Amino acid sequence: MTIGLEIFIEGERIAPDRVAGWEQRSAAKALRRLGAPSDSQDLERLRQQLLERKHALGHGGIRTRLRRELALSDMVARLVAWMSRGHRVYSVIEIVSPVGTAEAFANWFEEVARLNREDVMIAALPEHYLIATDTAGRQEVIETNGGAPMAARFFVDYDDLSSLKSEADPDYPVQVAGVARAPNGAAIGGVRHQFRNEGTGFHAKLTVEFPSLIMPSVVTGHRWHLACEFSNWIRAAIAELHPE
Repeated sequence: MTIGLEIFIEGERIAPDRVAGWEQRSAAKALRRLGAPSDSQDLERLRQQLLERKHALGHGGIRTRLRRELALSDMVARLVAWMSRGHRVYSVIEIVSPVGTAEAFANWFEEVARLNREDVMIAALPEHYLIATDTAGRQEVIETNGGAPMAARFFVDYDDLSSLKSEADPDYPVQVAGVARAPNGAAIGGVRHQFRNEGTGFHAKLTVEFPSLIMPSVVTGHRWHLACEFSNWIRAAIAELHPE
């Protein structure tokens, strides 16, 4: 099924080919970071090469290959969070799907995470290097945040809303939200993704919280990150929940 998603960044409707172009550039960067550069410009081929490379490295290989920049980005993230004194800035986009429901998508997303379906979780974005949920329900993530120069490692706990600063919007009754913490447990941000039914489909308002003193380019770049990953996740969910 081909789904005509509407994607909005700062109120501007973004053409799908712009998101695809961003994903293509992100894929080329991710392959270089993983030591497997490609000459291909075809997005589907790049996606396949990335999945193959990530699977070949495995979790241990990815952590080892990225260990130096992860150590540095962790130090920077904790410092920026400490200097920000709990203040946050938000990276927000909206996506409208003409098919599906808010409840069904949120349930699908939570189940995919719980089952560690990496075929879906890491395939949604080139610079998703590792997304794995442990037995306690925490989600370990290694990814590049938007316009950040380095990959980062952090943990998201969807049962913990304690340090989130964004407010739940009553017009969006369904949400997937949680605190993001550094490996040492320090709160460094979080997510509040909210959904509502709209017409024959649903409307998603997707929010990532960053420490207020983070580089502005990370915040603006992360809007494209959200547009890419959630448009791919929504398409994957619709394909599984509404096969035709």
